[in-house]
Amino acid sequence: MFRSQGYEVKRARLASDLSLSEGSGGGDQAANYHELKSQLHSKLLSRIDLDVMASMKPERLREELGVLVERLVAESGAALNGAERKRLTQDIQDEVMGLGPLEPLLADPTISDILVNGPRKVYVERRGKLERTDIVFSDNDHLMKIIDKIVSRIGRRVDESSPMVDARLPDGSRVNAIIPPLALDGPLLSIRRFAVVPLKMDDLISNKSLTPPLSELLVGMVKAKMNILISGGTGTGKTTLLNVLSGAIPPGERIVTIEDAAELQLQQPHVVRLETRPPNIEGKGEVTQRALVRNSLRMRPDRIILGEVRGAETLDMLQAMNTGHEGSMATVHANSPRDALTRLENMATYGGATIPQDAMRHQISSAVMAVIQIARLTDGRRKLVSLQEITGMEGEIITMQEIYRFTQTGMAADGSALGSFRATGVRPKFMERLKAFSVRVPDETFDPSLIYE
Repeated sequence: MFRSQGYEVKRARLASDLSLSEGSGGGDQAANYHELKSQLHSKLLSRIDLDVMASMKPERLREELGVLVERLVAESGAALNGAERKRLTQDIQDEVMGLGPLEPLLADPTISDILVNGPRKVYVERRGKLERTDIVFSDNDHLMKIIDKIVSRIGRRVDESSPMVDARLPDGSRVNAIIPPLALDGPLLSIRRFAVVPLKMDDLISNKSLTPPLSELLVGMVKAKMNILISGGTGTGKTTLLNVLSGAIPPGERIVTIEDAAELQLQQPHVVRLETRPPNIEGKGEVTQRALVRNSLRMRPDRIILGEVRGAETLDMLQAMNTGHEGSMATVHANSPRDALTRLENMATYGGATIPQDAMRHQISSAVMAVIQIARLTDGRRKLVSLQEITGMEGEIITMQEIYRFTQTGMAADGSALGSFRATGVRPKFMERLKAFSVRVPDETFDPSLIYE
């Protein structure tokens, strides 16, 4: 398979090979190529035994498909040179074994997001920046086939009666698809890539997403079984940070994870993974996050980890944190730690609960011990911008104190954001809890005179 950025160079070269001239004939030639590929693909499927194909090892299957494609090309009498034959064979192998035109992008480890805005516009995100690729689909039907292939693998569907769907790839990457009539210009596909090799805390430090002292403090908070809420906007790395922090959970604990689309890659030996289920075509059979949270309480968990709280399950999560399931963690969409708490308060009422406002805020303040705010800066880099401890209540207000912050000070000539990490000088009240769990944090961690750029 073509890999990394070298794919684009080779593909551009092959595209030029297929063009007869710089005139309008290039478009006709591309259309002819897609028509030939579609015909050969159909003939190939009519000649192979799908049951035998499913039992073959990928390497052997790819080799056998290559031989059969060469035979079909010869039978078709198509006038193709060596480069064109190689490209055609590669594309058909990807269609049969994988996700067609998306395979080269999925093989590129530098890509974090794949955004398909119809068959002719495919964008990717690399290092926080969007760029357009030369990947194309034959037409809307071709793109729909790839979407169906993705969602059918996990027993979900997408059609006019259910035009939106969330799914995942085998490697854990999150997928969202939306089709007409909701998508006016054709099917749309978004893939949030998940690293094949999960990021570690050292990776976040080397990327300057946080500092070594701050990483030690966060690891200590997890070991001390503090209930932690990770807050941030879309694409800021909430799930990535949650996955990294979960690495500090001792291996002897039983962990239950609950997600809409399973993404977490916990490495502990005793992990139970639960995933929601959408309703079937008759509108029945839905299993919500709230149902899974309630069921998880009967599974003897030491910790409950929610990929994201977004609805009525918030109340059940808070109650679990308040009734012996310490060390639980979750993420939430919010622009600041204060907004995160407000969202928890609002979402807790989604299930129809009529809890007085002050009682709900008391429950939040006693359940959540710390809020971590992360953000994506203008240069695409992710940063932990604030760590705040929840200290209790003053009247009707949940009180918080900031322990650590990142402050952006400007922009460099190359467009990168300038700024620094520093402690606020506040010594958190949870230090006593850390000591009780034999977690030692150096005093220098809270020294505001130490600045990390």
